[in-house]
Amino acid sequence: MKKADRRRKELRKYLAGQPEETKVALKKIEDKEFSFIKIGLASPEQVQKWSHGEVEKPETINYRTFKPERRGLFCEKIFGPVKDWECHCGKYRRVRYRGIVCERCGVEVTTSRVRRERMGHIRLVEPVAHIWFLRGIPSYISLLLDISGRALEEVIYYDAFLVTDVTEGIKGVKVGQVLREADYQEAVEKHGNKFKAETGARAVKELLGRIDLGQLVSKLRRDFKTATGQKRMKIIKRLRIAEAFAKSSNHPAWMIIDVLPVIPPDLRPMVQLEGGRFATSDLNDLYRRVLNRNNRLKKMINMGAPDMIIRNEKRMLQESVDVLIDNGRRKRAVTGSSGRPLKSLTDGIEGKQGRFRQNLLGKRTDYSGRSVIVVGPNLKLHQCGLPKEMALELFKPFVIRKLVERGLAQNVKSAKRMIERQEVIVWDILEEVIKGHPVLLNRAPTLHRLGIQAFEPVLVEGKAIQIHPLVCPAFNADFDGDQMAVHVPLLPEAQVEARILMMSSNNILSPASGRPIITPTQDMVLGTYYMTVLNENETLGKGLIFANFWDAMVTNDLDELHLHAQIKVRHNGEIYETTVGRVKFNATLNRVLKRRGINEEYPYINKLLGKKELEALITDCYHRYGSAITAQIADEIKRLGFKYATLAGVSISIDDLVVPEKKKEIVEKANNQVAKLEQHFRDGTLSAKEKFIRSLDIWGGVTEEVTEQMLKGLDRLNSVYMMAFSGARGNVQQVRQLSGIRGLMADPFGNIINIPIKANFKEGLSVTEYFISSYGARKGLVDTALRTADSGYLTRRLVDVAQDVIITEEDCGTKDGIELSTVREGFEEIIPLFQRLLHRIPLKNVVDPLSGKVLAKAGEFIDLETAKKIAESGLEKIVVRSALACQTKKGLCQKCYGLDLSTMKLVNIGEAIGIIAAQSIGEPGTQLTMRTFHIGGVALHKTAKTQIKAKHSGTVDFAEGIEIKDIMDEFGVKQKTVTRSSIAYIKIKDKKEEYPLPVGSILKVKTGEKIEHNETIAEFDSTYEYVVASSGGRTIFFNIDPGKQGKERVARKDGEIFVFSPKNKKEYDVPKDAQIFVKPGDKVKVGDEIASGLVCKTVGAV
Repeated sequence: MKKADRRRKELRKYLAGQPEETKVALKKIEDKEFSFIKIGLASPEQVQKWSHGEVEKPETINYRTFKPERRGLFCEKIFGPVKDWECHCGKYRRVRYRGIVCERCGVEVTTSRVRRERMGHIRLVEPVAHIWFLRGIPSYISLLLDISGRALEEVIYYDAFLVTDVTEGIKGVKVGQVLREADYQEAVEKHGNKFKAETGARAVKELLGRIDLGQLVSKLRRDFKTATGQKRMKIIKRLRIAEAFAKSSNHPAWMIIDVLPVIPPDLRPMVQLEGGRFATSDLNDLYRRVLNRNNRLKKMINMGAPDMIIRNEKRMLQESVDVLIDNGRRKRAVTGSSGRPLKSLTDGIEGKQGRFRQNLLGKRTDYSGRSVIVVGPNLKLHQCGLPKEMALELFKPFVIRKLVERGLAQNVKSAKRMIERQEVIVWDILEEVIKGHPVLLNRAPTLHRLGIQAFEPVLVEGKAIQIHPLVCPAFNADFDGDQMAVHVPLLPEAQVEARILMMSSNNILSPASGRPIITPTQDMVLGTYYMTVLNENETLGKGLIFANFWDAMVTNDLDELHLHAQIKVRHNGEIYETTVGRVKFNATLNRVLKRRGINEEYPYINKLLGKKELEALITDCYHRYGSAITAQIADEIKRLGFKYATLAGVSISIDDLVVPEKKKEIVEKANNQVAKLEQHFRDGTLSAKEKFIRSLDIWGGVTEEVTEQMLKGLDRLNSVYMMAFSGARGNVQQVRQLSGIRGLMADPFGNIINIPIKANFKEGLSVTEYFISSYGARKGLVDTALRTADSGYLTRRLVDVAQDVIITEEDCGTKDGIELSTVREGFEEIIPLFQRLLHRIPLKNVVDPLSGKVLAKAGEFIDLETAKKIAESGLEKIVVRSALACQTKKGLCQKCYGLDLSTMKLVNIGEAIGIIAAQSIGEPGTQLTMRTFHIGGVALHKTAKTQIKAKHSGTVDFAEGIEIKDIMDEFGVKQKTVTRSSIAYIKIKDKKEEYPLPVGSILKVKTGEKIEHNETIAEFDSTYEYVVASSGGRTIFFNIDPGKQGKERVARKDGEIFVFSPKNKKEYDVPKDAQIFVKPGDKVKVGDEIASGLVCKTVGAV
């Protein structure tokens, strides 16, 4: 029998015992398949329609008979019988009385399953506000009524009154106004009964009930046209909510609850434990609180209790409903006897363990397993190791079918027995079954699409899943106890999809960046680095010359040539100065190509291979040969990496951490400079802020200098050096802390602590240094824990907003685009133009400004060569197609989106690019949090001094009109300083390269001087804006109140200083808190500092 038929038969059997309305509802669901459920507000009428009776008592069950109490929270008359086909009193038993309502106890004879579906209700004596719509962000009730959230809460909790009716002609009172107790009494005395004001949710309900949504929407639309700023933002929020209510069938008044639904009792069960005690759902306690308070309020009103007591009871009823719906949203959470906060209705539906994500969206799939992962260094890229027992369980149905087909078992039952006994033949059949049947591996959290990939299973002994080391970065997996889930695609279509789209060997590039995601890491990088190192001090075989690769490799195998010795090898008519390690690496690459039928050899790689170089190699192989050959090359690199990492025998010893000899001298020099700053500060010539900034600068420079000296002193085959510089593990920052200097640290707020740690970990920290360190280290740990959860939530929200962005057409024909240029930070080039243009589509033809030649045609991809030509042509801005300018009605077009980075081809129509974008932003979010943790709170302080360096070798020249003066720095040294911003040129043959020189730049070169690549032209302090006097004169203060602060004169508010000279008047703006170095009437000359950061440009008087 087919699965669908069997389900229908089961459904009919179940329907037979259902009431008529349930049959109708279920019939509708059966006939019409649905793809979504709409969630809305329930009206009081709707709640009563759902309900099978009113719950009046807070009792649950009778502790003597263990039967539910009548009209209580578990009442059988309302919710249905506890036992199948049996009423409460026992008069009717057995299925033959189906559908009869017992005349004695009023219970319908039906199946006990109805206790999961039937709801009850509580009729509240006083309406209460739904806390979601009152305290949510934004507060819907508050926005609709245009009353502030705080004022609205005071009304709801009976601390203020809301005006609901006003007789015409009254001044000072209007509908919707909130009056505090004193204001209300005053208004009553003044106006009597000419206005009506109420307190509590009833008043709010009355105003919500009067809202005409159509009129409100029209009014808001009119106001929107004239409003600006914050008012406009508020109107947008109100309009959004009003339109949502108008479009849906919900009414604003339903946000106030009159009739509270009671969920079915089997969804909030009460279970008897051993020893006669009961375990109950928290919801039962919360419902009992509501019922107790509701009944007490009813009693108080009937007794005619004082208004103060009744208002207090009403407030308590509101609070009990708040706690039932969302415990802890308003006040401190209500706790049970153990001090644990009670779980409210909201807790049951929100979050990872809530009803939606756990039960409705989170499915448990059949044919899946889960186990710890270990590395499988001998696997191919497309393989994974599956434990034999797990595989047998996963592929059980396939094995059973084969056993029966071959006649090895008479029927399914005997085949199952054979599997349970694990007969030898079963393993042979299993091997056969899994051949060519891919499985899916998934590691949680699945932050991007490469979190699930397909592999061909290989049976392995043991209980752990083996995974290929190269796919670890994609899963972000390591082998410290991580677990992974295995899923078996059953349908042939699913298997084909897994093989073509999800196979790990077909997912070499990251869809987020287009960079290879199967790059070798850690041991593999260390191995290839060690293999390709050239050691000039190595004597075994140094200087030998070989006729070919083969001879060199044989000599190495005979132990007559060291792996790192410098040799010469003839290959393809060229002689390379290289090492036998590099020869072996190249020979391996060419062997893979030959095996795949490619006779052309890969260009000889004669350089040290670190992580970046390996990534570039894999990228190049992908572009040259495609994914299949690249996967094989990556596998070979993995094999070589592991082999040579083992042979290298790398480990860390305390002696590998070499402290630089000059460290003491550098630190001593810095101490003297800081002491001078301290002296200047005491003399009043330096403000506290300036002293702090200069001090940070000095220690930032020390850190850089010590690092430089440390690296000079490290041997290139030093274990720590190799690990950091190969990209295998750690970085220069960490090595610096181990054997250089820890430097400046940050406090928990990210501020730099102005006490440098002069020691390193090898020397050991003092107590003070240890405590300064602990700030950042602890913050790193805490941040990592907190942000990981937030980042997952961010990804989900991004997917939610972007999921409907899909490529829907080839070309939208837009005439718009975006302008791309080099990204600079100050004078530093961050992203060059050619890098930004790569793989983009120009909007118009890109023409060389000198030759008029078309460099790139409109509508065609810009490749690497073209991008470099455009950058060299001198063009600074190019307009390209962009998703931001796409005119496609729904989704985007291929031309505006451009390249699919995972395939390096034009994106396919139908590609869900919105989700790829969301995952590409969300996935690194989690990884970024780890950085703080690994650096341990070290302040990554950029020195304020920016160096302008030459990009190429050439001759220096300065633009006409440049002004250079000798100005003393803070240490009394005369420096050649630029006093009018200008440009430095570097002549290279016929071309000129420009470098802007801002005011205050200290020149390090002269006109006509020859300069090498990366040499410093000038440096300037970006902390200050320099104002240099251009002629003499006197200074005059204007609108400045120079207050005294110790020995300093500090501007208390913004103002100007005027410098008068015989020819002209010059004015300088002085910001508040600036330190002033001149008095009115003082004579100043060019280059004098007037106030902190302001240097005089003229000679004159103040």
